[in-house]
Amino acid sequence: MTQPQSRDIAQVLREFATSVIRESPTSPLSRTAAGTLSVLDRLGPQRITTLAEREFVSQPAMTGLVQRLETSGLVSREQDAADARATLITITTAGVAALNERRRLHDEVIAARLATLSPADRDAIAAATSAIINLTENHADR
Repeated sequence: MTQPQSRDIAQVLREFATSVIRESPTSPLSRTAAGTLSVLDRLGPQRITTLAEREFVSQPAMTGLVQRLETSGLVSREQDAADARATLITITTAGVAALNERRRLHDEVIAARLATLSPADRDAIAAATSAIINLTENHADR
């Protein structure tokens, strides 16, 4: 059996991620809102410009999203101690709870799918877990 090419692996991972998102119950958080909350959860307070860059949206679009998240109580603003002209966006306790709920919904879909696999297939996926973690962690903060 030949080794799959990087392009083939990428396609499989993309299609898997897309199918999990499609199959998950509707969440009140958009993908961009969840991504923004995830960045704040992982990296701590951030400027709007940084959040816009990480989510590949314009600064005005991120400003509007942050305003909606703030109105919903999911983020708060604080003055940047290093630059009084700047504001940092921080995830709130409610934001962490909303993000964790979205993650839980995705986890349920994945767990249900894993339960349908043979023990050999689950073992194969488990064996690849450390490589997937490295793939994720090596690029998560970019």
